Amino acid sequence: MRRAYRFLLRPTVRQERALVEMLRDHCSLYNGALQERRDAYRHSSRTSVRYGDQSAQLKEIRAFDPECQGRWSFSSQQATLRRLDRAFQAFFRRVKAGGTPGYPRFKGVGHFDTVTFPRDGDGCRWDSTPQDARTRVRLQGVGHVRVHRHRSVRGRVKTVGVKREGRRWYVILTCDEVPAEPLPPTGSRVGIDLGTVHFLTDSSGHRVANPTFLQASAEELAAAQRHLATFPKRTRRRTKKHRAAARKVARLHAKIRRRRLDYHHKQALALVRKHDVIGHERLNTAGMTKAPVPRPDPDRDGAFLANGSAAKAGLNRGILDAGWGQFLRILADKAESTGRRVIPVDARNTSRTCPPEIGGCGHVAKENRVTQAKFACVNCGLVANADHVGALNVKHRAGLVLCAGA
Repeated sequence: MRRAYRFLLRPTVRQERALVEMLRDHCSLYNGALQERRDAYRHSSRTSVRYGDQSAQLKEIRAFDPECQGRWSFSSQQATLRRLDRAFQAFFRRVKAGGTPGYPRFKGVGHFDTVTFPRDGDGCRWDSTPQDARTRVRLQGVGHVRVHRHRSVRGRVKTVGVKREGRRWYVILTCDEVPAEPLPPTGSRVGIDLGTVHFLTDSSGHRVANPTFLQASAEELAAAQRHLATFPKRTRRRTKKHRAAARKVARLHAKIRRRRLDYHHKQALALVRKHDVIGHERLNTAGMTKAPVPRPDPDRDGAFLANGSAAKAGLNRGILDAGWGQFLRILADKAESTGRRVIPVDARNTSRTCPPEIGGCGHVAKENRVTQAKFACVNCGLVANADHVGALNVKHRAGLVLCAGA
């Protein structure tokens, strides 16, 4: 298996200054390569510049500018050029598919926050043994930086990345050949139904509360955003107070994100410890959280009809706050690492089908879903909680998939 580990870096003042300079110079390389591609296409008979062409120029660039580009790892600079190349490949792929292209844009220094070293030992070195608590990572041009290694690293370190988030620095290790650690079998199968009122409801009727981290911090975040908006546009990003206000907003968002991630990890771990097979709905969260299409008013030019966008915005905010997509990815990773099985099933009519598991008739009808929380079968009269009914039907469908696969 391949796994990624993320650890907090604890650089000294000098090392942090060097890390900032490393990001700045890689950002300059990225923007320069992007400008070269734009100029070549516009002024040289629509000539396309490829990654191989730009990588071949690196030696000359490093010799021309030894103070900025020459002191960093050659392979990390190649990785930055590959990053730009992947952006162009995605752009042309979207053009051919007829989607929104999204031409690659220049990166600001504050938005270029990651440098990747493609191979451990080439410009970087992960310095750690299982018995040594003093873990460090050596980065060319920076030095040996202390790492807060809160868990052991398994497998072979393949790539090393350095990322900045606000004023925090992280090292991200990608490892392959990571051995699985199977948990003892429990003989239990479960279906889960994700929601916004309750984070999840399982097929046994157990409910897990939704902490709504964004909603809990809404007042503090709104106050910080209002303070940030008071700065005139002409002074933004020019004064120390504006930068401090922007950092406060970013810090609050980062705190919400970390709390949500921690909660997802804990809930996913609890599920894989209790159950051998976990079924869940196959959800398209990106499609579920799209804004409604505007409806032009045929009788008035420039006017639009009501399309429920205000109500949909509240639902979208609740779904994104719950973080279903992130939770399901974490659940799948933990299941693979522990020898469990996660089965996504079709989400259609899971809360409209009368569940046979609790004496239902299996009748499917839109009218069965009386309210958001209540299920009442119009055929047999079974009354139950709608989320519990959905979890039972998910478990049933996962069992069918399991039997078909066996």
